[in-house]
Order: sequence, then C-alpha cells, then structure tokens
Amino acid sequence: MSFNLRTFFSGAFAVIIILLTGLLIWIIGSESTKSVERSIGGSLAEEAYQMAEKLDHFMWSRSGEVQVLSRLNAFQEPYDKAEISGLLNQLKSSLPVFTWVGFLDTDGTVLSSTDNILAGQNISQRPVFQEGIKGLFIGDVHDAVLLSKLLPNPGGEELQFVDVSVPVYNQQGQTTGILAAHLSWEWSREVEKSIVTPLKERMNGVEVLVVSRNDDTVLLGPDNLVGSRLPDQVLHKAREGQNSWMIERADGKGDYLTGYAYGDGYLNYPGLGWTVIIRQPADIAFAPVHQFERFIILSGLAAAVIFGILGWFLAGWVSRPLNAISRTADQLSSGACLDIPTSGRIKDVALLSASLQNLVDNLTKTEKKLSYMSDKAMHDSLTGLPNRTALDEFMAHAVSKARQNQTTLSILYLDLDGFKKVNDTYGHATGDVLLQQVAGRLLESTRDHEIVARLGGDEFVVILHTSAGKPMYEAEIVATRIINKINLPFLIGGGSLHVGCSVGAAVWSPEAGEPAETMRLADEALYISKRSGKNRITFEAAG
Repeated sequence: MSFNLRTFFSGAFAVIIILLTGLLIWIIGSESTKSVERSIGGSLAEEAYQMAEKLDHFMWSRSGEVQVLSRLNAFQEPYDKAEISGLLNQLKSSLPVFTWVGFLDTDGTVLSSTDNILAGQNISQRPVFQEGIKGLFIGDVHDAVLLSKLLPNPGGEELQFVDVSVPVYNQQGQTTGILAAHLSWEWSREVEKSIVTPLKERMNGVEVLVVSRNDDTVLLGPDNLVGSRLPDQVLHKAREGQNSWMIERADGKGDYLTGYAYGDGYLNYPGLGWTVIIRQPADIAFAPVHQFERFIILSGLAAAVIFGILGWFLAGWVSRPLNAISRTADQLSSGACLDIPTSGRIKDVALLSASLQNLVDNLTKTEKKLSYMSDKAMHDSLTGLPNRTALDEFMAHAVSKARQNQTTLSILYLDLDGFKKVNDTYGHATGDVLLQQVAGRLLESTRDHEIVARLGGDEFVVILHTSAGKPMYEAEIVATRIINKINLPFLIGGGSLHVGCSVGAAVWSPEAGEPAETMRLADEALYISKRSGKNRITFEAAG
C-alpha cells in the first residue's frame, strides 16, 4: 500500500493530534478526577463532621437540661404536682423539641407530665424507666408506642422519638423518682436543613443520611431509604473513628462520592454512635471533569481536522517542486530535452534537483557516446551508408512489415563495372571519392523508407518495398534509374571518370521462406549480369 505525500502528511498530522488528545485526556482526566475527589470529597467529609458535631451537641444540650431540671427542689418530697406540672409544661413550651416530659415514681407510675398525658399510668416496662433508674439514659431513635395516639399529629407522619431519662435523688442520695423525656426526631430535620440547604446551592444531588449504630438502619435521609439497612463499607470505616471520604460502589444505584463522620459524643455526652453520611452521585460530582474531557475531545478533533488540512497544503507546497521534477523526468524519458527544475524554498529538494540534473547530464553524454558508437558500428566509415549489420536489422523489420501488409520486398545486388581500373589508374584515394559519390547517387534513386547498404569494396545492396502485383516491374524501374545515374560521369580532381553498374535482382514474398534465400538469388543474378556484358539488370526468380 502506498500513499502520496499529501495523504501521508495530512493523515500523519491528524493521527498525531488524535494520539496527543487521547494522552491529554488520560493525563488531565486522571489528575482532574483525583483533584475533584479530594476537593468535593473533603468538602462532603467536612459537612458530615459538622452535622455529626451538631447532632451530638444538640443531644448533649437536651440531656443537660433534663439533668438540671431533675435537681430542682420541686422534685423533692413532698411533691407539689401542680408545681412539677408547671415546670414540665414550661420546658415543653420553651423547647418544643420536648414532645413529652414526665416525672415517675420508683415504681414507674407517671406522677406528673406535660399536658397530663400518661399521668397515673405505669410505664415501668419501657426502656426510658428501666434504664433511667440506673443513671443517665439516652436512647436511640424509635417509633412512638404509647404516645402515637395521644400526641397531636396534624401531618399524619409516623412519630419518632429520642429518649432521655435521669434518676431523681433526695438529699440523702436515694432515688426517689425518674425524670423522663421524649424528644421529637423532627429536630434532626432542622439540623439537616441547616447543613444541606447551603450545600445544595453548591452541589446537585446531595443526600444526607444518619445511620443507627444498633442495626445499621437509616434514621434520617431520603424517604425511600429511611428504615432500610446500609452496607457496612462506609459504616465500617466511619466506626473506626475515621472522618474522610471515599468512592462508594452502591449496588444497582451507581457510584457515589461519599463523605462520612462518626458521632462519638460531645464533652461528657458519650454519643449514640450515629454515622453521618453525605454523598453525591459520582456522575454529578465528576460532571465538570467529563465536560472538560468532552471539550478536549472536540478540541482535539477540531485540531486534527485543522492540522490535517494544514498538512494537506504543506504537503502540496513540499510536493509541488517534486511533482515538477517528476513531470520533467517523464518528458525526458519521452525524448524531450529539458532541464530539471530547481527550487530554492526547500534545501533538500534543491539538492535532489541538482543531483538529478547532474545524473541527466551524465546520462545524456553517455547516451550520445553510445549513440555515436552504435551509429558507427552500423554504418560504413567511408560512404556513411548502412553496413551489413544494419542491413540485417533492417531486413528483419522489413520482412515483418511486409507480412503484415501482404507486400513484397525487391532485393537489388549492385557491383560497379570498371572500378578496379579506376583504382589502379588513379589510386585508392580517387577510388574512395568515387565510392562516396556513388553512394550519394544511390540514395537519390531510392525512397526514405528503403535502404542502400555497402557490403564492401564496390558491392552495394538496395532493398525496395514493392507491391504484390508487379514487384519485378517496379524493381526494374528503380534498377534502370540507378544504372543511368551511375553511367553519368563523375567529376573528381578536375577530371571526368566513368564507371558502369551491373544489377542482380530477386523478389521476396510473404509466401516465400527466409529472406536469406532471396538474397542469395539476387547475388547469383548479379554474376549473371556480369557475365552477360555488364551494365545491365538480371532477375532471378524464386523456386
């Protein structure tokens, strides 16, 4: 497979740009992805830590308020239920997060409560009593059981609470009761909003989840996830005390860039071990990176097209002088005489042009020498007529042409009469001049496409193209013309010399065999003319 220079340059430029674009995408994409992971992941981890801190701080504050309230004198015997009820209702009014607050005796009977809900009932089987009598108790999020039908619920949502209870001691340090409270879990929504609202203004698709330590269930988050269990991939890292981020592989839900933090308490509040997870779908988090990669791809393709076009024109600029050299070379091979074109724009092309010109000059000189030598080898040095070698070559072409055209060849063998006498009387120099003038007269008697050859001495051969109908008649006309011309006087050295000419003729036709036999017959006819009185023509017919 071969390509022209333009295709190669434009294709090479385009491929290089595409490869560079691919490399650039890989390098920038990899680095950008890592940078985005660090930036967004770190931000999500920081927000998760702040939310865990706020949740723990909130629970620390509420548990502290319950503890402070339990130390008031109103909860010392003898009890003033009206005063206790007022204090409890005042707490609820001041902090609506306290959905229900009650004071229980050591048997678990509710002595006083907000809005008298559950007053007089025994809740000793509830964890808020069983754990609270032992010391400070803070329970995890749970559904409302006893209070679900007693508390107002305009929205109809399922009620969830966090329990806080502390023992009440008298002055002797004896447990005289339990101060218990149910905190509405809705307060966590407020904490979530304070974190997520500004976060969503900067990041799309962000989700916040608070996960229980007890059973890995989602306590707070999107409605479709609340109450469901999460895989322990993130939870395990968070519960190791790490506050960081990772790429989370969620089965069937795509990947998430996830920041996480573990709620390990605040000051003397030990915490409930909530894990806060703030995550963003990876395709959204890395959207700027993918957008930038698409931009690079489009830019790379555009650059490939542009540089491909530039390569096309550049190759044309480079190849123009090469094409000129190629066209000149074709013309030189056809026999034209031209100089190799030069170009000063490109040094290498200029060197090539100069080298080719030197080569052409040398070849031309060699060809002239060979042509001269070939011509010399094919011609008689004295008369300039074709010699026997040239006659054989001409004969081969003439026979082939005659067979194609169904014509004949007439062969005339000539010998000068009286030439030896001229040589003997006037010398060889005069004889040579005579032979040269004879050659001229023979050429005048024949046509351009026919041949007059000197075999040696004063012997000549003429090959005529004659028609198939009357070849001997046409040959006789030419032979007579030759004899008449030869009989004319030759003016040499101020004197006039006379010689005669004997001719032997034979006709070759396409039906005959090899032309050598016809040549032999013409030679025999010549000797017949010589013996018959000279200066005449004799035909020898083929057998």
